[in-house]
Amino acid sequence: MKRLQVQSSVGNYEVLVGRGAWRELGGLTGFTSAFVLTEGNLWKTWGSQFKRRTGWARLQPIVVPPGETSKSLTMAGRVAAELLNRGADRRSFLVALGGGVVGDLGGFVASTYMRGIAYAQAPTTVLAQVDSAIGGKTAVNIRAAKNLVGTFYAPRLVASDPTVLGSLSLRAFRSGLYEAVKHSILAGPALFDWLDGKLAGLRPHDTAMLEALVGRAAAVKVGVVSRDEREADLRRILNLGHTYGHALEEATAYRRFLHGEAVAWGVLLVTRLAEIVGLLDPGEGKRISRLVRSVGPLPPIRGLREEKILRLLPRDKKAVGGKIHWVLPENIGKVRVTPDVPPAAVSAAFREVQRGVWNG
Repeated sequence: MKRLQVQSSVGNYEVLVGRGAWRELGGLTGFTSAFVLTEGNLWKTWGSQFKRRTGWARLQPIVVPPGETSKSLTMAGRVAAELLNRGADRRSFLVALGGGVVGDLGGFVASTYMRGIAYAQAPTTVLAQVDSAIGGKTAVNIRAAKNLVGTFYAPRLVASDPTVLGSLSLRAFRSGLYEAVKHSILAGPALFDWLDGKLAGLRPHDTAMLEALVGRAAAVKVGVVSRDEREADLRRILNLGHTYGHALEEATAYRRFLHGEAVAWGVLLVTRLAEIVGLLDPGEGKRISRLVRSVGPLPPIRGLREEKILRLLPRDKKAVGGKIHWVLPENIGKVRVTPDVPPAAVSAAFREVQRGVWNG
């Protein structure tokens, strides 16, 4: 079991990675009632095991539909109403058992229900285990704007058991691996080189390997958020690939790309952008591109209108005064956050990657 400590202004908490992590949730006591926010199929597959491992026989499930549409103020209101109907009070406890959507929604509800109740994250996807469940960011979407309304609210515990990843589809599994690749670009050669050659044949049931991968990738996120809890500066580096990625998601109404797939395209696009503006050596760009593409095939970006993507970029919630703070790789292990990127370079990078002129 790997134990990672997150330093938070509202209370430190642990991120546990390993087989048996769910049992640690049972050590959280002193609550009047306990609820789990999850999805129907996930609860059907893992619910009995989750209750048995946590020891919470009276755990009450609240089920939401799968997909990005559940990350809304409307759904948050429905979940809060369900908590109220079932007698949840200020000393109740909520566990988010699911991927990024359930984790973000559950954290948001916990942070706002009766002005805040205790909660924990039990992430069930690679993406959530290495990234979204860590750091205390909660959010819902407004119309097509991703994560526009949210809070910073620390969980009591993040319990990541890699065994649960075995039920993922290959596509959802690979989507999370792209976030691990992103972390390796930030972390440097030790993690990047370790991943190189391991991703192509990796499958959801490779539990031992996934335990090591999730632990190492999660440690990158823990290190960053512990030093910059509320995105003052350093935490921005975690947005590598997300500016283009969010625009791709929004342009396709969240129907063509899973989040990790959009981030993968975003990483490729900013890698080419960094080359164009002279920050990144093409040899390093080729290595980044090769590792991203080794995970598996991506849904195509051909057919997307360049003008629409460029128009959506400044709507990213991390833009300040309409200026985008780009996260650009300078080499493996170092990125630069800068608003000073020529629009022509942004257009050229998208055009070249979309048309296959640049493949790294």
